Amino acid sequence: MAYDVTLIFDDRPGELARLGEVAGAAGVNIDGFAAFTGEGKGVVHVLVADDRLDTLRDALTQAGMSIADEREVFVVTVADEPGALGEVTRRLADANVNIDLAYTTFGGVRMVFSTDDVRLAREALDG
Repeated sequence: MAYDVTLIFDDRPGELARLGEVAGAAGVNIDGFAAFTGEGKGVVHVLVADDRLDTLRDALTQAGMSIADEREVFVVTVADEPGALGEVTRRLADANVNIDLAYTTFGGVRMVFSTDDVRLAREALDG
């Protein structure tokens, strides 16, 4: 199991570095992330293993960094070839699963998905 942790920062230099430093000092490996900015804010989604979630949460709190959201996500290994995204997401769509977050991970070709129905999504992809 994996978790996506969402943080919102002011859009200024060094915030992503600070996040990486805090996680690293706590011994938490960030398995993937997505980051973007808009309207003066930076939004960062961080992927961590479930056994590291409490450690990351504690480290962020001690550093004065508040978590905007955390949710269970699933990570799917996909082929490194054209059409892989379409194949995986079509299976979810055909099972009536709405994806509300998606990004890739570090190392290998793996995609991270969040949905309001994780059970249904897993069933769609395991079948």
